[in-house]
Parts: sequence; C-alpha cells; structure tokens
Amino acid sequence: MEKPEVGEKEQRSAAAHCAGLLAQVAALPGLPGVYRYFDAEGGLLYVGKARNLRKRVSSYFQKSHDGTRIGHMVGKIVRLETTVVRSEAEALLLENNLIKTQHPRYNILFRDDKSYPYLKITVAQPGDARSASAWPRVAYYRGAVEKKHHYFGPYPSAWAVKEGILLLQKVFRLRTCEDTVFANRTRPCLLYQIKRCSGPCVGEVSPEDYARDLAHAEAFLRGETQQVLQDLEQRMLGHSQLLEFEQAALLRDQISALSSVLHQQAVASTDDRDVDILAVQVQGGRACVNLAMVRGGRHLGDRAYFPTHVDDAAALQVAEEGDVMVPVEVQVLEAFIAQHYVEVPAVPTLITSVPIGKRLVEALSEQTGFRIRAVHQPREQRRVWLEMAQTNAGLQLARLLCEEGSQQARTRALAEALALPQDRLDELRIECFDVSHTAGEATQASCVVFHHHQMQSSEYRRYKIEGITPGDDYAAMRQVLTRRYARLAQALREGRENGEGGEGGMTTEGTDRLPDLVVVDGGRGQVAMARGVFEQLGLDLALIVGVEKGEGRKVGLEELVFADGREKVYLGKDSAALMLVAQIRDEAHRFAITGMRAARAKVRTGGSRLEDIPGVGPKRRARLLQRFGGVRGVAAASVEDLMGVDGISHELADAIYRALH
Repeated sequence: MEKPEVGEKEQRSAAAHCAGLLAQVAALPGLPGVYRYFDAEGGLLYVGKARNLRKRVSSYFQKSHDGTRIGHMVGKIVRLETTVVRSEAEALLLENNLIKTQHPRYNILFRDDKSYPYLKITVAQPGDARSASAWPRVAYYRGAVEKKHHYFGPYPSAWAVKEGILLLQKVFRLRTCEDTVFANRTRPCLLYQIKRCSGPCVGEVSPEDYARDLAHAEAFLRGETQQVLQDLEQRMLGHSQLLEFEQAALLRDQISALSSVLHQQAVASTDDRDVDILAVQVQGGRACVNLAMVRGGRHLGDRAYFPTHVDDAAALQVAEEGDVMVPVEVQVLEAFIAQHYVEVPAVPTLITSVPIGKRLVEALSEQTGFRIRAVHQPREQRRVWLEMAQTNAGLQLARLLCEEGSQQARTRALAEALALPQDRLDELRIECFDVSHTAGEATQASCVVFHHHQMQSSEYRRYKIEGITPGDDYAAMRQVLTRRYARLAQALREGRENGEGGEGGMTTEGTDRLPDLVVVDGGRGQVAMARGVFEQLGLDLALIVGVEKGEGRKVGLEELVFADGREKVYLGKDSAALMLVAQIRDEAHRFAITGMRAARAKVRTGGSRLEDIPGVGPKRRARLLQRFGGVRGVAAASVEDLMGVDGISHELADAIYRALH
C-alpha cells in the first residue's frame, strides 16, 4: 500500500482534530481575544489575536489548507486555549506578551537576551558634604531602573553610553570614579589634570558650581541644548562685567566644547528629541529590523534584530478582514514593534520604512499613556535618518546571509567527511565536551551544543566534577558523559521495550535529545573513556568523535579519532569541516575554563584574586587597585569601567570581571 502524501496526511489529521475541537470552537464567543494552539506533546504552536474569536478560530478548521504551512500546523493541533479581553488593543498586547515569553513555533519571534544600557546619574544623598554620596556621579548602567537615581536612554550599545560619558566629562567635568576611589583620594587624579573632572574629591569645586554643572548636563541629555548654551553665555558675560576673567575663560571653554560637541553630533531639531527609526529588509527567507535611536535630539546609533520563523509566520499571518495577505515586511515590523515595546519604554515618534497598522499604534498609545505617532514617509532630517537605517538593515542582512551560507557549507562539509545523512542538515545536532581545572582544583566539565548551523548558548551546560582523583581528566570525562546520557539511555531502552523504537535523535520527556555526534576534546585516551561509557549505557559508538592534537599541537593539524574502530581522519588544514570542528571544540574549551575560574574564585579565601587572573601582572594590578581603591572596588566595577584603565583591553576586562564574579 502506498504511503499517503504529506498533504493528505495533514488533512486527515486535521479532520480528526477538527472532529474533537469543533464543539469547543462552536462554543467560542464572538468577542475579542487571544487563541493558542498546542500539539500532542503540549508544545505551543501558534498564538493569534482576533476581533471575533469564534469567526477567526473556526476559519482554520473550515477551509482547505492542503500542502501549505497552515495545513502543516493545523494537522498538529490537538488542543486549543483562548482568553477573552475587553478590546482589540488588549488582544494585541496580550498576544505579543505571550509570543515574547513562550516562543511559539509558528509566530515571528524576536529574541534579545541583552538588556539595553543606560547612562546613569546618581542623586546626591544628604549628609557630610565631603562624602562620595553627596557628589553625584555619571556611570554606565545595565539592569532594572531604580527610581532614586536618574537614567537616560536606553542606548543601542555600550559604546554609545561610553561616548555619552566622555562627552559629559569633556563639557561638564562630572565625576565618574567609584565611591571607594573618591573616599581615598588625597590629591587630584589624572582626569582633573586633563580637565575631564572638576575634582570634587579634593574640594576643587564648590557644591553650588558642581550642582549647576550637573543640572546643565541633565538638561543637555534631555535635548535642551539652547537653554544650556544661553545660560552659560549669560554667566560668562556676568563674570566679564565683574572683571572675573578667569571664571569667564572657563565658561568660554565650556561653551566652545559644547558647541563642538553639538556640531559633531549633528543635532538637527529640538522638535525630535526622542525618536525611534525602524527599517526592515527581507531576503532569502530571513529578515532584519534595524532600530536607530535619537535621544535628546542626538543620533545615538543603531542595533540590528533578526527574527526567527519568518516563513512559517508569514504564511499564517492573514489579515482578519477579507483574508488579504499582509506584506511580509509589514508583518515583521509590526511584530518587532509589538514585542520590543513590551519591556522597553516607547517614544512619542516612530519613523518606519513601511506603514504599520493604526490599531497597533493605538494599542501602544493606550499602553504607554501618551500619544504615539508613526511616520511612514518622512521629510528632511527624518528622511536622512530613515535612509541611513535602511542602508544599515540591508548591510546587516547581507552579512547574516553570508555568515549563514558559510556556516551551512561547514555543516555540509563535516557531514560529507563523516558520512552523515545529507537530507537533514538543518537538524544536525552536535554536542561537545571539555574538562578544565587548575592542578586538579575546581574541576568543571562543559557541554556545548551546535544545532541549526549555529551554537545554541541557551542549551549549554556546566557540570561540577566531584569524587575523583584531582587532575584525572579521564575520570572527569567518564562522569560528565554518564551524567549527560544516563537518563536518555534509560528512556531509549524503555521505548524499545514498549515497541516505540529507539531511533537516534529522538526526544524524550525530561531529557535532552540524543545528538547526531558527540565530540570530546582529546585523543585516543578520552575516546576510549567515552567508548566505555557508551557501551555501558547501550548507546551507538559511531556517535563518538575525538579531536586529537596534531604534530607539535599546531592548529590545523588536528585529526579525528573514532570509537567504533574506524581509522583516524585528517580533514586538511583549510577544510571547512575542520573549521567547524575547531569552532565547536574552542567554544567548549572557553565555556569550561570560564566556569572553572568562577568556581575557583568562589572557594579561595584570603589574598588578592587579581594575582590569579592570567594577563594581570604587577603593573596592571597596581593600576587597577589605584584606580578603584582596592580589590572590592575592582570587583564592583563593570567591564566598561575596567576598560578605562590603561593597558586593559576589552578581552582582559571581560576576563577580570568573570574571575571576580
């Protein structure tokens, strides 16, 4: 008997599902709300909104979707949940909250694990005028906003915040040092000498003058630049009339510095103080939304976002009226706007490269409490901003497609070299293990995951290795592999006993998926250890591959060692397959060593932990301690603060921060 075509199977499954769901669908109210579809495993397939729940949901089961993505999804539906709301605007907001938090399979989804940075100005605390808390400081900040301090932003990147801080130092000479440094100063620091700080720590500026500079800085960040310039000019003229030429000269230099900054920043209009410019580009099944930010009239830079599930969601996202397909660009941009402003404060003006729906703008206005305008075809300076955002979106999308093409080529090359199936490269899953310790102390093992042609950091795992002889890498590898795959092996055995098969790559409840390849960072010894574990667990030995160092441990000379008796394979120095193996192996090593250093720092007591960080010698350690007033001050500093110390690169600053946290 011939197997039914995919479309036929989907329609039969959909019909069976409809028979069970029709009663529930028929009972739905004709009210606005949100609906959710689930598959047999309880996975969330799709989240949608509707002006009329009964009419909208029933359309999925009453129409023929043969051979389409909608048909594929409908064939998987086994359960339906709905939530009735008061208005269409509420439905739109709830829909995108659910998409943002629950990650359904068939919705356009924007994932952004990084919070936005802010420029923070602390508020002076009452008390001793000589204490650090009495003198507000400017700082880089990322995290939850506290009401007791003043925050400006958000900024698109850490670089933009650093530029803002340098600007305030140059023009208004506000302090940026940590409180511990401030409390231990007995003479002006270098920033005072180069006129980037007014020296409040040693009494070089009065509280009144410092407060005035602080007020001007905050007004400047709000975009009130003309008022700041006018006030400075009036004060300069006042000092000149009183023959106080030294004070007048200081104000003249401040005006000159501010004017220069305004010219460089290209502040075009005081009307556009806070604006978000959003441009979208779609190509090759991928999309990019470029968000440029204008705050206080200054263009602060941009950030690119790449959504997932664009093809699936575009096929499902049908307009509720007339079933007219909405352009993909509009779908992507509306999805971004609705999801982005769930957590990020909205601004009064949005400049968009494609028109967005009025209902979305009204919902955002209702959510924020003030009127939001969306401008599609801007003029003058706004048009310049939008064209720049469109250009950047195109460049970022081209870069992504190029990188993905290269990564897919590497995956294909590795599959060919190891005789892996070529028909499901998108599903190829590789897990790689490495062990790290310092002379047996704080042994940690790492497992990193490669899937869908990229590293999946959310699936990384660290394992604390205990109960072994310190420094025994083989015992550590045996322990991590056993802990990783014991439950999965048991589930596979139970599945075979129950007649469910035991195919590689299956997923079982409560366990991770069995990978297509298990890579261990080591040669024959580690491979033999992995072989013993897999034999004990009853798993396929062909999955195990070891990465053996080449002659002289030179990069590019590595060989692959197999647990099932195959001969070693040398892929070639310029092989795309070797590049992928090296990428995965190096990521496992990085993840293991950072975990080991963090664990080691926690258990050690006494002495300065700075001495244990590679790359921090006596001179750099002395600079750090002097800058931050001690080890506690260094530990409290951010990566950006650490980079401000002479000789500390971004990589070293990141290593210091990780070691001390």
